[in-house]
Amino acid sequence: MRSLIQTLLAPVVWVANKLGTRREVSRDEPEQARVDQACEGLALYQFWSEPECIRVRREITRLGLEIETRDARLEPEHSKTLREQGGKLEVPCLYIHESESEERWLYGAQPIIDYLKGRFGE
Repeated sequence: MRSLIQTLLAPVVWVANKLGTRREVSRDEPEQARVDQACEGLALYQFWSEPECIRVRREITRLGLEIETRDARLEPEHSKTLREQGGKLEVPCLYIHESESEERWLYGAQPIIDYLKGRFGE
């Protein structure tokens, strides 16, 4: 029953969060360019209306990050990639491409938020 309520309220939560979320971290142009380049190696696998995914997207906005979002519910290829390469179909999940031979899959809203704050935040 809880997931049904979450699903029904998710659009309302999303609108409230989006309207209430603003960029709080400002950087000069060279620093922002460096951050944007670092974000090219990141992708957020998510369900658009999932409350925990909304929390992560809100933090991405607050930190002023440009991270690609991939909806694993609406796009079958993203769902397949998440399941096969990430190991499980669970969202939110942050794909982190660190080097040609190293990649990580970070699951859960709070671990993702902590990672983003530690790497790009305050």
